[in-house]
Parts: sequence; structure tokens; C-alpha cells
Amino acid sequence: MSRVAKVPVGLPPGVEATVSSEAVRVKGAKGELTLRLGRGISVAQQDRQLVVTAGPGSPLGRIGAGTMRAQLANMVTGVTRGFERKLELVGVGYRASVQGRNLNLTLGFSHPVSYPVPEGITVETPSQTEIMVRGIDRQLVGQVAAEIRRYRPPEPYKGKGVRFSGEKIVLKEGKKK
Repeated sequence: MSRVAKVPVGLPPGVEATVSSEAVRVKGAKGELTLRLGRGISVAQQDRQLVVTAGPGSPLGRIGAGTMRAQLANMVTGVTRGFERKLELVGVGYRASVQGRNLNLTLGFSHPVSYPVPEGITVETPSQTEIMVRGIDRQLVGQVAAEIRRYRPPEPYKGKGVRFSGEKIVLKEGKKK
């Protein structure tokens, strides 16, 4: 079994976990998340901790136990603190604004881009060139941020485009005469 899976997931005060044979539900101050268990994996709650175990003789259970434990830890973190990704717009005239449940982007195309924000995610624009994606589901926050970045990824010559905060873009050297 994975070494990661051997470490139990602690439940802080205010977080409740409900374990059934096919799913684990974690409920906290920010919301509620559910995770379906894979074949050959079981979860037990002992003394405010979730313990992941792989079934005997189950290669799929041994393989997925560490992943399942990491996902449970992310769920506990999500319902207590939440997750966020920050995106930056680099380029002349590149702007972002939020109207209702839509993120409106001006990225140098002949038309504005409107991105519908999914349920469970909040998007804010502290300035016209910054986008904050927040939510309790780590996978969904990362997926939404990646979809926004995909509209105009940073190009390798000037670095213009939508990038994650702190992302280092390796610039290519321009054409020489």
C-alpha cells in the first residue's frame, strides 16, 4: 500500500464526515463535498480521523489508496479554508470583468469572450488584469482556471496572454537580421 495512504486524514473541529460503503461525504463551514470510493478501497472513521485501507489482494485498491487519501485531505481543506487560483492578463488592451455568472474577457480577438462560471465557483476581478478563481473543490478550481487560461495561453515571444500568478514564461529569442 502507498505510504501516503498510511497517514490518516484528521478532521478539524466543525468538520463532519459521513462514511458509507460507496462514498464519503465531508461537511464543513464552507459547504459539502462527496467522493465516491474506488473498487478495493475502504474508508473508516476513527477518533476524528479518516483511515484509508486497500482490500486484500486488490491491485486496484493498492494503486488508488494514496490518491483516495489525498483527495479526502483536499476535501477537508476545501470545506474549512477553500482553494483559490490567481490568473494575470498580460497584454495591451487585455481586460477581464464579471457580470453576474459570466466572466467577460477582452483578449485581442475581434469579439469579446464570455465564460459561464460553473456552480460552486466564484470568480472575482480585483483589477482589470487579475482574475481570482475560488471554490471548495480543488479539482474544479484548477479546471476552471485552466479553461480560462486556454482562451489565450502566453505566447513565447512577448509573453502576452493569460497566465497563472507566478508562472514563469520562457521567452524565445526573436528573429535576427
